[in-house]
Amino acid sequence: ELFAMFFNSVTNGGKTTLAEKLKNMLPNCDIISQDDFFKPESEVETDECGFKLYDVLDALYMDEMVTSIRNWMKSPASSGVVTEESENTCDNLKNVYILIVEGFLLYNYEPLNELWNRRYFLTLPYEECKRRRSTRVYQPADTPGYFDGHVWPMYLKYKNELEENASMQV
Repeated sequence: ELFAMFFNSVTNGGKTTLAEKLKNMLPNCDIISQDDFFKPESEVETDECGFKLYDVLDALYMDEMVTSIRNWMKSPASSGVVTEESENTCDNLKNVYILIVEGFLLYNYEPLNELWNRRYFLTLPYEECKRRRSTRVYQPADTPGYFDGHVWPMYLKYKNELEENASMQV
């Protein structure tokens, strides 16, 4: 049995931390991260303010991400990253394979919508998000005003789209 959980949130919202903790607790669990599908900087567009547009779907190889998820779902036991069973594993979980997909634009990409069992959206207040973002080192580095001029507005845009889509079960 396959079980796919999708975690979506603003940058630095705790997706990766939560996914890693769950992976360590659950048998037969793997993670696919949207961060692994960013295009190189040279392929990322720049807006009129000079900000690199990393917080848009066009900055990612989303088709490759969908292919990776589908490939995992076809053969989770042979993915090479399935964890060993712990002594505490319940018998009813031994034949369940869990995939956690985490990212910031998962629910805005239509081809992913047919692949999930459960969808979660993690929220974070502006101040905490900005504080966490300021502690991270990105390559390329955030330019002055990038968080307020691009990152946060794009998060609000996509969050609003999600909230307006009444058919989305999150």
